[in-house]
Amino acid sequence: MAYDQAVAEPTSSTATLVARLDAELRDAHPLTILRKAFETFGDRLALVSSFGAESAVLLHLASQVSKDIPVLFLDTGMLFGQTLDYRKGLAAQLGLTQVRDLRPAFADLAVTDPKSDLWRTDTDACCHIRKVLPLDRALGEFDGWITGRKRFHGGDRLRLAVVEQAEGQIKFNPLANWGKAELDAYVDEYRLPAHPLVSQGFPSVGCWPCTKAVDDPNADVRAGRWAGQDKTECGIHVARAPGAAPNVGEGI
Repeated sequence: MAYDQAVAEPTSSTATLVARLDAELRDAHPLTILRKAFETFGDRLALVSSFGAESAVLLHLASQVSKDIPVLFLDTGMLFGQTLDYRKGLAAQLGLTQVRDLRPAFADLAVTDPKSDLWRTDTDACCHIRKVLPLDRALGEFDGWITGRKRFHGGDRLRLAVVEQAEGQIKFNPLANWGKAELDAYVDEYRLPAHPLVSQGFPSVGCWPCTKAVDDPNADVRAGRWAGQDKTECGIHVARAPGAAPNVGEGI
């Protein structure tokens, strides 16, 4: 039975399909994983990208499978200008035709963050209205999605599966097994442009209020995110009830 048939049949178990795909792909090359994801879901598959410090690798790999894959980009209204420029330039260079800018709903901002300073008092709530809710809305039309998370980022990602289930959808993590050496080698091989802030000491790039440069070259790659807070994720990859607010907070 083809994988796309298994997804379509109502008697098929999503959990069973996830287990089958993960067993098949857990040691596969990222390009093989992406091809299988596209074969399985076709136009019901999206890639979520922050166009951050490590994003070029996954986007380049995906462009080899399909330049028309929907790429969901969370324009939170709090991004560095360099990120917006990088998103435009990299998408054009790779020939990606379906980059979609997801923005927070005006009504949510008007009620919850009218002065755009919620990040000062409640970063979880800020991430929720600017990242989680817009992505939830956009993912409604897809059955599977792709992330750029990697185990070497540490924390909960140390146990990251290549294929996992998330609120009824199937999530692919093609770079789960890759470390910094593999990423750097790939960037060099294909001469991919770096995010402009990487050379300024930002190993990871998110929203400007909650992202700092890191002086220690041996620090965790995400050390500059929510520095000084007990927070490592924005809520996108946190298990929760649909529509519920996260209790921790990124990592696309």
